[in-house]
Amino acid sequence: MKYLDEYRDPVLARRLLDELRATATRPWRIMEVCGGQTHTLVRQGIDELLPAGMRMIHGPGCPVCVTPLETLDRAVVIAARPGVILTSFGDMLRVPGTRTDLLSLRARGADVRVVYAPMDAVRLASAHPDRQVVFLAVGFETTAPANAMAVLHAARLGLPNFTMLVSHVLVPPAMTALLQDPACEVQAFLAAGHVCAVMGWREYEPIAAHYRVPIVVTGFEPLDLLEGILMAVAQLEAGRYEVENQYARAVRRTGNTAAQDAVRRVFRVTDRSWRGIGHLPSSGLELAQEYSRFDAARRFRVDGLRPAEDAECIAGAVLTGAKLPTDCPAYGTRCTPRHPLGAPMVSSEGTCAAFHAAGRTRTRSTT
Repeated sequence: MKYLDEYRDPVLARRLLDELRATATRPWRIMEVCGGQTHTLVRQGIDELLPAGMRMIHGPGCPVCVTPLETLDRAVVIAARPGVILTSFGDMLRVPGTRTDLLSLRARGADVRVVYAPMDAVRLASAHPDRQVVFLAVGFETTAPANAMAVLHAARLGLPNFTMLVSHVLVPPAMTALLQDPACEVQAFLAAGHVCAVMGWREYEPIAAHYRVPIVVTGFEPLDLLEGILMAVAQLEAGRYEVENQYARAVRRTGNTAAQDAVRRVFRVTDRSWRGIGHLPSSGLELAQEYSRFDAARRFRVDGLRPAEDAECIAGAVLTGAKLPTDCPAYGTRCTPRHPLGAPMVSSEGTCAAFHAAGRTRTRSTT
């Protein structure tokens, strides 16, 4: 398959590893900010093949994982109401809320449905005018354009029974917050190629310059990641702090301007709380005033919730890269993909799920 098999060539992978070992003279710390990249790194064992002392720090790159607990609790309350069809991508159904998750609620009779695109929810609203259809809109900049188009289509149809519970988050403010933490060990970033395919990389340039960190826009296959790491290390060794594009086959500096226009038309930047991380200014999107009639939070007025994380879960420390999943006493015992305590063990992009799928144990070295 074009752009897939050729990026998994073991001979080329060994050559890149040899070049990386020849280039690196220090134990650099590099963070990937993409759950898909994390899964590739861990599944292929790339993080364990790096030069001695070099370490990948797994960042908050899982959109399901960083969705605020309050959003999940609101979704549960809304879904439990009569006459509501709550729709979502599949990963969100098993993310634990304070008291329950959406999948358990569906088992008790709530009409919770998995959709593959937000436009599916618009079609449901059109087909069921007697029901309130709510789409749980989460994700980074990658999913925002499709969600914006769904709102625009619902507006054109004049649908009075379609709303979104919006919890979009933005990558650059999270990177900035991490770099401002005095305990931050990150010396370079691998930026998510799919986010940059939408937004380009202009937003990253002031971050690289101000904090003196190389940022390499990187794809998701093993050779993408090895080349991205090599490019970051080459910058670090040379004392350069720039944005470079490894994922040239899919990303350009300006991104997808049509998608950006749709996002700017439907959404506006807002402060957002990230699950496990906390409140980050200007780090999310909410519906603009012109489209506020499609805001489920306003329509259903779910207030007075008191979200409470599981006291045993260290998801926040995992999401910021301060700890590995294998540092958690509950990992693989009381917390498994079948019975998760926190979101990173649920999502197909979660770091804990990646470690568990790869068979990493608490006694195994991951540095």
